Amino acid sequence: MVGSVIVHKDKIIGEGWHRKSGEAHAEVNAINSVKDQSLLKASTIYVSLEPCSHFGKTPPCSDLIIAKGIKKVVIGTVDPFSEVSGRGINKLLEAGCEVLVGILEKECQELNKRFFTFHLKKRPYIILKWAQSEDGFIAPVIENSEDRKPVWITNKYSSQLVHKWRSEEQAIMVGTNTAVADNPKLNTRTWTGKSPVRVVIDQYLRIPEDSALFNKSIKTIVICGEKVLQEKEDQQKIIPHKNLLFESVDFSQNLGTLVCSLLHAYDLHSVIIEGGTQTLQTFIDQGLWDEARIFSGDIQFKKGVKAPEFSGNLISEKKIASDTLKIYRND
Repeated sequence: MVGSVIVHKDKIIGEGWHRKSGEAHAEVNAINSVKDQSLLKASTIYVSLEPCSHFGKTPPCSDLIIAKGIKKVVIGTVDPFSEVSGRGINKLLEAGCEVLVGILEKECQELNKRFFTFHLKKRPYIILKWAQSEDGFIAPVIENSEDRKPVWITNKYSSQLVHKWRSEEQAIMVGTNTAVADNPKLNTRTWTGKSPVRVVIDQYLRIPEDSALFNKSIKTIVICGEKVLQEKEDQQKIIPHKNLLFESVDFSQNLGTLVCSLLHAYDLHSVIIEGGTQTLQTFIDQGLWDEARIFSGDIQFKKGVKAPEFSGNLISEKKIASDTLKIYRND
């Protein structure tokens, strides 16, 4: 998400932004929007992220800036991507451009926090999400397992907001207990947009084969133990499919780190972890989270499954009809 503005004698003469991956970058769109191209040689170009210097899906923006004779470049933040990082700036300097870096840097990094986390921390941007009762439980006690069905804590408006969030992130994750108990679809239904890649942690492959998560309608990654995956493969019980992939990790090791590395290898820049408590707590205890989005409903369970324990910096709080949504950052 990159924006660019071109200024000539304190007047904006061009604007552009990066609309979609694979399409023209912000600087290109801004330059192309300038009606009188002769003004560019006496103009300043502002861009929120360092101009690229390599041939990727599009030609290098730094080359275009140099070719157009723009002599002053103001950059919000350095690009953390190894193919770019500092190289675009150096190319501009070597061409004789005046370059200023770090203007509104925090704001520019916030705009692309997923991108920065992915490249600097080698993991997705992790959003924890759960709903809890007024007295701090994410599920009530159910005496008879045959009576078990999803218990809705929040209202329909909060539910729709969650689907909006799903459309904005690249992956969504749950653990075995949630998958078995709730049989979730983990798709985007009450909002427009693409459904995220589904990720399921199922060490012993206990989730039933007829689960909604295995319907192959959406790319789904199942993370299981090494031994059980080998056994299933030997028994030919796993049939390869482009939308149902099985990956094994060593569950005796640092599970959160292994899962993050796996998702990074799949080029997933963000993930919402929807639970349950055991899965959420695994990432909390290992410090592997960036945001926590917590709904509180207006019901009480008295007893049940306790919500995860964590500490973070509260950055926002709002009411959604009868619900309360609090968002925390892990700083």
